[in-house]
Amino acid sequence: MSDFSKEDIERKVVLQKGDDAPIFELENQDGVKISLKDFVGKNVILYFYPKDNTPGCTTEACEFTQNYDEFIKNDTVIIGVSPDSVKSHAGFIQKHSLKHILLSDETRQVAKDYGVWQVRKNYGREYLGIVRTTFVIGKDGKILKVYKSVKAKEHAVKVLADITKGL
Repeated sequence: MSDFSKEDIERKVVLQKGDDAPIFELENQDGVKISLKDFVGKNVILYFYPKDNTPGCTTEACEFTQNYDEFIKNDTVIIGVSPDSVKSHAGFIQKHSLKHILLSDETRQVAKDYGVWQVRKNYGREYLGIVRTTFVIGKDGKILKVYKSVKAKEHAVKVLADITKGL
């Protein structure tokens, strides 16, 4: 018998190109509330990752920072979201000199709204966690592209290439 709810077991990323991106408001690394609405008129890379300061998450975040200026030139904002605390995000940014916004989703509600809080399996153990996923959201708030089950290494370069080509 599973300890997970039916909703947890059935949750999947169902958002796709053309859908309205779910609106949210979360605190950033400085404790300031940030809403998706703040970025109307800009493209948004919204990437969900499991945990600050872990190898894959650090690789992904650092690669987004390495390409930050090119994203900005393409009128694109980068936002990372994880269940970590505001304090954890502040430390992660400082430790790795990250340039982009990190948002704290400690209740996991935004992750659930986007379908990325799912039952995961690792070494035979089941648990609830983030499935690494990236959404490209257009200037009008509609989803332009979804990258599911992302591999951290070179992901930012791939997203940048797609943005540069106009998706």
